[in-house]
Amino acid sequence: MTLARLIGTVGGIGYLRPAPGTWGSLAALPLALALHLLGGFPLLAVATVAVFAAGAWATGVMTAGQDDHDPSEIVVDEVAGQFIAIWAVSYPAWAHDIAVTALWPGWIAAFLLFRLFDITKPGPIGWADRRGDPLGVMLDDVIAGVFAAVGVLILAGIAHGVLGL
Repeated sequence: MTLARLIGTVGGIGYLRPAPGTWGSLAALPLALALHLLGGFPLLAVATVAVFAAGAWATGVMTAGQDDHDPSEIVVDEVAGQFIAIWAVSYPAWAHDIAVTALWPGWIAAFLLFRLFDITKPGPIGWADRRGDPLGVMLDDVIAGVFAAVGVLILAGIAHGVLGL
């Protein structure tokens, strides 16, 4: 397995069926947890940037000369997007010295919202997906991750009465 394929498929997880994108998102959760436990939100943020850069490179290598710009086995984009969705849990846990596992409802919400936005591709997520290039492959999941993170923050605000509801 080439380095690009190893990165793009996240060690072969992208070959799992059905729903390789969901498997990629699920694989991101224990990785995000380990990163947070090792270095808090800063390490998760740095890892997200590194995964994005490595993923864009690997996607470019894997799709060079291919008609399919986003083959289903490429799931490194889901890892980057899921990491961003988890930022809404990791940052508050890190900033307020809360055990990140105590915020487990946020982990579930981040996963479900990310999958929802990644699958339905509303607005700018769909625009990025239609770019048809390696950057678009990565960007649609990054934007879906941002949407999911915002959703997690809104749900947390509602759950904790911050929004007055």
